[in-house]
Amino acid sequence: MQQDILVNWSPQETRVAIVESGAVQELHVERTLERGLVGNVYLGKVARVLPGMQSAFIDMGLERAAFLHVADVWQRQPDGEPPAMARNGQPQVPIERQVFEGQALMVQVIKDPIGTKGARLSTQISIAGRLLVFLPQDDHVGVSQKIPAEQRDALRRRLTRLVGDAGGGFILRTNGEDATEAELAEDIAYLRKTWTRIRAAAVQLPPPALLHQDLNLLQRVLRDLVVEETQTIRLDSREQFQALMAFGQEFMPSAAAKLQLYNGERPIFDLYSVDEELAKALGRRVDLKSGGYLIVDQTEALTTIDVNTGGYVGARNFDDTIFKTNLEAAQAIARQLRLRNLGGIIIADFIDMQRDDHREQVLGEFRKQLARDRVKTMAGGFSQLGLVEMTRKRTRESLAHLLCEACPVCAGKGTVRTPRTVAYDILREILREARQFNPREYRVIASPKVIELFLDEESQHLAGLSDFIGKPISLQSESAMGQEQYDIVLL
Repeated sequence: MQQDILVNWSPQETRVAIVESGAVQELHVERTLERGLVGNVYLGKVARVLPGMQSAFIDMGLERAAFLHVADVWQRQPDGEPPAMARNGQPQVPIERQVFEGQALMVQVIKDPIGTKGARLSTQISIAGRLLVFLPQDDHVGVSQKIPAEQRDALRRRLTRLVGDAGGGFILRTNGEDATEAELAEDIAYLRKTWTRIRAAAVQLPPPALLHQDLNLLQRVLRDLVVEETQTIRLDSREQFQALMAFGQEFMPSAAAKLQLYNGERPIFDLYSVDEELAKALGRRVDLKSGGYLIVDQTEALTTIDVNTGGYVGARNFDDTIFKTNLEAAQAIARQLRLRNLGGIIIADFIDMQRDDHREQVLGEFRKQLARDRVKTMAGGFSQLGLVEMTRKRTRESLAHLLCEACPVCAGKGTVRTPRTVAYDILREILREARQFNPREYRVIASPKVIELFLDEESQHLAGLSDFIGKPISLQSESAMGQEQYDIVLL
């Protein structure tokens, strides 16, 4: 299936849309201010060594010194395996015998700075490619543990042959399981060239210095998103086009050949109504062309997708109506998973079908659509309750988590208590306070809807409570308050 990639660049944000057959299938967003440091390689200077904590603080030219624990100091073993650990869980060589104050040290960020804590570092460098991870300080070839055990030996032998005797260790990533030898060879060449540049910079630059920055979204488009079916990569910034072309010609010439500068008058995302699709991808309801619709609910534990016929009554009988709605929903669900980047456990609740052949056709169509996803997915059959359970690998934050935050009013619940419920809570709270304190007056500060209710329908109940406790109750409307918020002030 032919594919086009559209890139909308601005100084504050980069947005990438993958379009297949005229429809947006994936959206990727990266914000300049929110880019982390994880993966970056620095030439740092050891500022302090703390033997009591078996750690060191490294100056990398950032706002705060970064933290290096002895467990993250790489030690070469005779057999090339990762560092051996003593029985008590501590490395065999103490940190004060490995690093010293003032030493220039090549380090990689493994955890971003949080709050007052600096970044966490490792001296074992790993460079991620599209299909492989390069470990320049090691010399063994490995395969991801997530790949089935029966395939690992054959893949390891194949990769060992491609790597040759040039040195360095490689780990085959999960998404490299079905890669061709040409694709693997291209990734190996890219990773080795990147490591050569890092080493050259480490010799030329004084510490502290940034030696290698993990690829930004524009560069990852060429490394990760371009496939054989990609026809064009259209970018709407001349400056970024030139920079990406230079990067691509050096590291990924076949992908760079597909780059085009977009000079059209209309914004590039307007060509395929990408912004409209983005707005829909943040909504709960997805309308189908037939009149049916999906309801997508994303929670911490899993995502549920419910299929409904809605107003679709186009088929001659009810069974055909359900079958056609489910068939369309199978295509739409697979697309929504990619568009929203939903990961983890996913439950699809198709409309119940009586006929086995209908169920098999819907499941077949669903799996066919999922097979087009670059992210690994696994789907089971229909359960006894008519549900399809599946998993999709988490690769990055979902679109909703990236672009949205929990509602400050409902705190992410999706519902708020009614004004009457809140009003009754206030009446109970005043009664509770009256049993403990003896103020001159009670003042209720609440949202306009709650105050309006007290002035109208609940005025008798408020007056009755005031008579019962023998104290006046005054009201104050506060528009900045959410519907569930209130204060009771003792005057």
